[in-house]
Amino acid sequence: MRLGRRFDMAIEVTLEDAEWMVGLAGLSGVDSVERLAGGWDNTNLRLELSDGTRLVLKLWQAQSSIEDVESVIQRHIWIDEHEIPTTVPLMLETGARYAERDGVAWTLLPYFEAGHLGSDAASLSSLGEIMARMHQAPSADCFPSEYRMGQELFERMFALAEERNDWSPFPGMLRGESEALRESIPAGLPQGILHGDLFPDNVLGSEGEVAAILDLEEAWVGPCAFDLVMAYVGFGWEDNEPVEERWQALLSGYQSVRSLTEDEWSALPDLHRYATLSIAAWRYWKHVMAQPDADLADRYLEMVERLDVPLPFLEART
Repeated sequence: MRLGRRFDMAIEVTLEDAEWMVGLAGLSGVDSVERLAGGWDNTNLRLELSDGTRLVLKLWQAQSSIEDVESVIQRHIWIDEHEIPTTVPLMLETGARYAERDGVAWTLLPYFEAGHLGSDAASLSSLGEIMARMHQAPSADCFPSEYRMGQELFERMFALAEERNDWSPFPGMLRGESEALRESIPAGLPQGILHGDLFPDNVLGSEGEVAAILDLEEAWVGPCAFDLVMAYVGFGWEDNEPVEERWQALLSGYQSVRSLTEDEWSALPDLHRYATLSIAAWRYWKHVMAQPDADLADRYLEMVERLDVPLPFLEART
């Protein structure tokens, strides 16, 4: 079943709406509904119940179909079963983990008091360790083999640019970069379950420990080292300058569980470039091509500026 793709529209949720949803979980008494910070597509709201219980109500307006939502939920269940900390939607009295309303899937999730994971050494070491353990979990059919924010998205952008006859500088540059990366990133790198978007708003933690990995919408099966460098893209820079100590913390935690191979070490610079371009492309696609927004149209440039910054420590085997 196709859902309405309404990620450009704010969805207002009243107390009555929230009461309907928690009622499906056998609960009642919603005192407050508060929008949570973070996230660019789906809506996350904190619910406070009269007995003090807190839950997260997630509205999946960015997902294109019920099948897509089900697949993402299955990814969370899968990694939870393999002892990777995450959030799994509550089972409703209907026997499903979601309800559909006005063409959008709704889920209830446990609320974590922890905030977004910090960029201190202990936190990043913990993230590296959790990441490596996830990469070693067995795969499952709910994880695709293509990365939605990578070459798949690039091709959609090129097709739209061709259709509009609008090859502005970034899509043109991206086309050349993507072709070069197809050639330079070797096939046969060790594969695993990847998160694909390890930025601070997708990881909860406190006191130097990861509490939960969130939002597996971009998860896929791909080269393990890609996730490691994507986490560095998300956590490793300060004022758009690379912080080597953050890389060393991520790497130390990761290699305490799984050591990089020689081929992976050699591929790190190109994988980091691919990760950086993927974030730039997603921002350009969303804010310039798909949903033009003058206030956010230049967000992609943050990533473009990083492409010329040397990162010698990515090649220093430790």
